[in-house]
Amino acid sequence: MLENLKTVILLGFMSAILVIIFGFIGSLLNLGRLGILIGVLFAIVMNFVSYFYSDKIALGSYNAQIVSEQESPNLHRIVEDLANHAGIKKPRIAIIRSNDPNAFATGRNQSHAAIAVTTGILELLNEDELRGVLSHEMGHIKNRDILISSVAATIAGMIVAVASWGRYAFIFSNNDNGLMDVVGSILLAILGPLAATIIQLSISRAREFKADATGAEICGNPLALASALRKLEFGTTQHPMQNAKETDAHMFIMNPFGNAGNKLKNLFSTHPETSERIRRLESMAGRPLN
Repeated sequence: MLENLKTVILLGFMSAILVIIFGFIGSLLNLGRLGILIGVLFAIVMNFVSYFYSDKIALGSYNAQIVSEQESPNLHRIVEDLANHAGIKKPRIAIIRSNDPNAFATGRNQSHAAIAVTTGILELLNEDELRGVLSHEMGHIKNRDILISSVAATIAGMIVAVASWGRYAFIFSNNDNGLMDVVGSILLAILGPLAATIIQLSISRAREFKADATGAEICGNPLALASALRKLEFGTTQHPMQNAKETDAHMFIMNPFGNAGNKLKNLFSTHPETSERIRRLESMAGRPLN
């Protein structure tokens, strides 16, 4: 019930941002209340799409291909075993052709969930570490994080896109406000993406810690997940995902742009510091990672 309430609040807040942005663009283009009406209709459509199709959008954005048991028997074996341990329905499995070692879970509920892994992560990790990563993603599914995460990615992306359109609205404006139009457009271009980022930051870090803990319980090996996180931090720094979007970064187990060695960057990262995640997992295991 609490997670459903959080999702409704998030949808409402992000919808309000979209309506405000469209209202401002409408004022620049002398559309009057029509701009606000367009924003309301657009927000309704976005809410519908983000709820029912956010998983397809997320998978499609990274050309993630659903694989059958015949195509990837070992991966299916691990996922099925972990799903049984977690007490959830086995999610669909997708593979992304990318050297970036990463993974994410998406979907609106446990019955419509999918886990996507990159070819890079399959090459980098041993089986115990891969089990740890997949357990982390199972944790997101079990904790019902995937809906709010997927919805945030879809609508945040649209907020950034619409805000960017706003930069050019004053070019076609017939208003004589001059400087006010320019200043307003600049603020729109800045505040839109900033609002999307704040929303992502607010939903991501605590959920990552919780998914780590849940994942460690599912696989029964906190140190395997800790070892995987250490490798992933190095791997994503060496091979950042080329087609990753800022609005999707919170979905991945590790920031796809890499977040090692830059304290200021870490402060505004969608993910908590890897060292702290490892420390907590080591505490669960009762001993440090060798």
